[in-house]
Amino acid sequence: MSSVEKLPPQVSAMLRLEEAESLDRAVAAVAPVVGAAFATGRRGRLLRGEWLGHALHPLLTDVVIGTWTSASVLDAVGGDDTRGAARTLVGVGLVSVGPTAWTGWAEWSGSGPREQRVGLVHAVTNGAAIGLYGASYLSRRRGRHTQGALLAVAGAAAMGAAAYLGGHLSTARDVGTRHPAFSATDGAGATGGSPDPTGH
Repeated sequence: MSSVEKLPPQVSAMLRLEEAESLDRAVAAVAPVVGAAFATGRRGRLLRGEWLGHALHPLLTDVVIGTWTSASVLDAVGGDDTRGAARTLVGVGLVSVGPTAWTGWAEWSGSGPREQRVGLVHAVTNGAAIGLYGASYLSRRRGRHTQGALLAVAGAAAMGAAAYLGGHLSTARDVGTRHPAFSATDGAGATGGSPDPTGH
C-alpha cells in the first residue's frame, strides 16, 4: 500500500502526526527540561519502572482513568447521595495525575523523533483533560454539581483522545521500559520488546 490515504483514517492521521516536523521545535525546547527533571540518574530509573521490570506509566494511568471514569458513572447513575464520592474520585485522579505524568515524561525522553511528536500532543491533550477535571472539582466544591459533571464529561473526551495517543505509543510503537528477559523468544516463536533495559 503506497499511500496513507488508502489506510483507515485514524491510521493515516497517526502517521501524519508522526511525520509532523512542525512539532520538532517544541520538542527541542521541551526535551532538555524533561530529560533533566525526569529521565536521568536514580530518579529516571525509578520513574521508568526499571526496578519493576517494565514501565510504571501504564499502571498509574489506570488509577487516573479509573477514578475519573468512576466519578462520571456515579454522576450518571449514583444519585444525590453519591455526589461527595464522585467529587472525591475526581480529586484522587487529580492527585494521581502528577506522578503519572512524570513517568510518562521519563519514557518520552528516551524515545525517537516520531514518538516524541506524538508524545508531545499526548501531553498537551492530557493537560486539557487535567484542566477540565480541575474545573470540575472546583465546581463540585462550590455546590455546582451539574456543572461539575458536565465538565467531567468534557474532560473524559480529552482523556479518551490522550489515551488513544498513549495507546498508539505503547502498542504500535512499543514505547516503554522492559527488562531484557522479556525480549526473549516466547513459546510461539515471536519476539517482544527491545533488548535495551530502558525499552528504547
